[in-house]
Amino acid sequence: MIKDLITGDGIKEELSLSISKIKLLEQKVVLKDSVIENLNFQVGNFESIMLTKADQLSLSQELSKRLQSDLKKQKLKTKLMGGAGIIAVVGVVVLLK
Repeated sequence: MIKDLITGDGIKEELSLSISKIKLLEQKVVLKDSVIENLNFQVGNFESIMLTKADQLSLSQELSKRLQSDLKKQKLKTKLMGGAGIIAVVGVVVLLK
């Protein structure tokens, strides 16, 4: 009978420890789930940032091409105006003689 009481007390203590371990494991699972959720959120943010940067790069390249084209046009206009100026000066000189 005493042996049964001692065994019963041991089993109760073992059950109490097992319940404590289960609760601790449940807390760890909740913590891990929280960490995973946070990391997934960060991955989503980084993907969004990468898309934004890709869009910015594309826009920057497009603007660079436009600027190069505009610069070529402006250089051509400058050359034409310079040539027209020389022709005008030569014409005035010829008219004055």
